[in-house]
Amino acid sequence: MEVILLERVEKLGQMGQVVKVKPGYARNFLLPQKKAMRATKDNLAFFETQRAQLEATNLKRREEAQQLATKAEGLSVVVIRQAGDTGILYGSVSARDISEAVTEAGFTVNRQQVAIDHPIKTLGLSKVRLVLHPEVSVAVTVNVARSAEEAEIQAQRGSAVTAADLRQEEEEAAVQEAATAEDAEDQA
Repeated sequence: MEVILLERVEKLGQMGQVVKVKPGYARNFLLPQKKAMRATKDNLAFFETQRAQLEATNLKRREEAQQLATKAEGLSVVVIRQAGDTGILYGSVSARDISEAVTEAGFTVNRQQVAIDHPIKTLGLSKVRLVLHPEVSVAVTVNVARSAEEAEIQAQRGSAVTAADLRQEEEEAAVQEAATAEDAEDQA
């Protein structure tokens, strides 16, 4: 089936191109989302008359998305989840979770704009792409942790914190405290 693209579609083509796609992809995604229209003579003529207006609105939307992308550059959001001692989550972090966290950070993003390349099923830092416009995307760091304190430690380290790491830090703190107490007794 041939369709005329009304906006840039990733891995398919640019606005105004006539591309051949499978009928199901056109019927179930491109046409209902108003990303394309059937390539008939009437639609081609209609598209040519509307082309300038469509390009102008596309340019305006892209500029707005570009401004938002510059503001969101380097954004890091925290998602609190329960996990086992090994750092594996009980479930996974979804696009909806990330969109809610980004929205709380002050940027309105819906879950369709979150592109997760691989499932997030462990604690730690992950890069996720936000597609603000078909031509504009920005990388966001998602910090998945068990608590806010753990998220801060992960952000400083740049890697995941496991239960063993926390126990080791507690033991080192106890040893340090004991050494400080002994020094105080020796001086007294």
